[in-house]
Amino acid sequence: MALPRLRSLSGRGFVFYFYPALIVLSVGVSPTFAPSPSPQDIGSFSSGCGCTNRRDSAGNHPETPSDSISLAKQAAAKYSKEANVLGQEMAEDYRSHLERRTNQMVLITGGVFTMGTDDPGIPQDGEGPARKTHIKQFYMDTYEVTNVEFERFVRATGHSTEVAAAPWWLPVKGASWKHPEGPDSNITKRIFPWGNKLQPKGQHYMNIWQGDFPHHNTADDGYASTAPVTAFPANGYGLFNMVGNAWEWTSDWWTVHHTTDELENPIGPPSGTDKVKKGGSYMCHKSYCYRYRCAARSQNTPDSSASNLGFRCAADVLPDYIG
Repeated sequence: MALPRLRSLSGRGFVFYFYPALIVLSVGVSPTFAPSPSPQDIGSFSSGCGCTNRRDSAGNHPETPSDSISLAKQAAAKYSKEANVLGQEMAEDYRSHLERRTNQMVLITGGVFTMGTDDPGIPQDGEGPARKTHIKQFYMDTYEVTNVEFERFVRATGHSTEVAAAPWWLPVKGASWKHPEGPDSNITKRIFPWGNKLQPKGQHYMNIWQGDFPHHNTADDGYASTAPVTAFPANGYGLFNMVGNAWEWTSDWWTVHHTTDELENPIGPPSGTDKVKKGGSYMCHKSYCYRYRCAARSQNTPDSSASNLGFRCAADVLPDYIG
């Protein structure tokens, strides 16, 4: 679940992206999901899967009334400004409670990786082209932020959102440098974080939709809605739920046009109306929302909220309350 406002806590070497989001419990922020789509409607409108209308390019919505575009841009500017203005103030208020944070961070070492793909599953999402990307080391939460953690944040800061005020808000065997996640994985053309098999040795590695979408979820993976953050195996970095379970916000503005040039610590476009989200969710199914692949991506406006949309924290420097 995600709250509609972006809160950025920056300072003292760490950054938190607090989109009003709760991950572990299946708590919706709107009274109903969108109606089930018919096959001919699939991909043409926003639905419960958390995927919005496909755009030709960032900020270009030929099918959308101009007043709607203007409102979207105003919302984007508003939330970006609030994030900068409130960041330091909220960081100071929250600092005394950080010691009780249960989520831990792991070091993601710097290096070079291939961003995107030359064989996109959903080309209109801007999954390609593949481009060599250099990144500096950084730290990332082991888990998606849970309900318990977000509750601590709310209690510590008095944080209130539009949604909160709404009446309906209630060691790997066989691993090697060529196979970092085990024999079923490889270092090239990897579809999922663990390799190319959806269910290695018949085991579920993520929380997605099984069955006839959108009519019946068999919940073969054990969960019809969001799952506890420890429910599935971690990847080689010790990170859980990097795909499936809940979409995760990123700080990048959405665009579908990417350079083939070699990049270094890219941060996306300087502005936009939508933010990029990654990972897919428990409502994703291959026939409708095949976005739980490494190269897959989608977008939402910064004020969006859904029961399958969350976040995790990242930092350039490990905060001293964790170190």
